[in-house]
Amino acid sequence: MKVGVVTFPGTLDDRDAARAATHAGTTAVSLWHGDADLKGVDAVILPGGFSYGDYLRCGAISRFAPVMEKIIDAANGGMPLLGICNGFQVLCEAHLLPGALTRNHELHFLCRDQKLEITNNTTAWTSSYQVGQEIVIPLKNGEGSFQCDDATLAKLEGEGRIIARYVGENPNGSRNKIAGITNERGNVVGLMPHPEHAIDTLTGPTADGLGFFTSVLNAMVK
Repeated sequence: MKVGVVTFPGTLDDRDAARAATHAGTTAVSLWHGDADLKGVDAVILPGGFSYGDYLRCGAISRFAPVMEKIIDAANGGMPLLGICNGFQVLCEAHLLPGALTRNHELHFLCRDQKLEITNNTTAWTSSYQVGQEIVIPLKNGEGSFQCDDATLAKLEGEGRIIARYVGENPNGSRNKIAGITNERGNVVGLMPHPEHAIDTLTGPTADGLGFFTSVLNAMVK
């Protein structure tokens, strides 16, 4: 199975995401923001960083990168797509996921190990976890506060589309402590914390993040 990892100008975590995909047993394929095709990949990761310097809004320019046209079409067709941190912001800008990521409520950049509760294990990226399972992975963002209107929030809650919540204090002021969400089909997931930085205890605080990458392998095998 081949997992594409997109690099935009300003992307920081593409190599970490590729390493995580490889560690999970897939083949990582580098995708450049200007690519006109997806090189035959089976799934795509939009990694974290500061694409295009976060000008206009985080992810607002990346959404119009040439490679995104192909990614949007593939995701609408059912291809698994994971957006991590800045990648989550790109997914919202592309309207593949609802809502927006805004400035953290205390207006500070956060960088810490964060406990999450997995609340949906039926998506292409979360099936390796148990509902209610608590994991610890790094969180690092300045604009990670998930916001949406009341109707959207009620729909996400009612349809079980929140895939993870922050445990304990709300680190960035997200509505209902939302750390990640999915689309209706369950193939597109956006997550603000960074599972790719927690795939083994040598380089991360835990190996708890690896399940996101083994999940998509399991989804494609099925």
